[in-house]
Amino acid sequence: MESYLPVFIFFLVTVAFLIVVLVAARLLRHGGGRTLLEPYECGNEPTSLAHDHRFSIRYYLIAVLFVVFDVEAIFLFPWAVMFDKLALFGFIEMMIFLAILVVGYVYVWRRGALNWA
Repeated sequence: MESYLPVFIFFLVTVAFLIVVLVAARLLRHGGGRTLLEPYECGNEPTSLAHDHRFSIRYYLIAVLFVVFDVEAIFLFPWAVMFDKLALFGFIEMMIFLAILVVGYVYVWRRGALNWA
């Protein structure tokens, strides 16, 4: 049971920090009045409703593709750190991983999903 003591202390500190931050935010906030109910708080009056501006599906497709390829690229860092210990097996596995990633990239490119216009 003594091994769980640091975890319990960490949990208590986390909960205490959360409570302190929430109480401080409530005490320090100020009423914004009408401007907090506006869709934009950039200093300009809105000229139209927010629902009038629709984004093309290509915007979301490019965003998802960026996330997919970016997350996949993150896997290269741990592999590079452990490259000496993984030896040939790790190298072959990473080349297979990169080949799959490149095939996906070429497929998306040929389908025209990366064109901005």
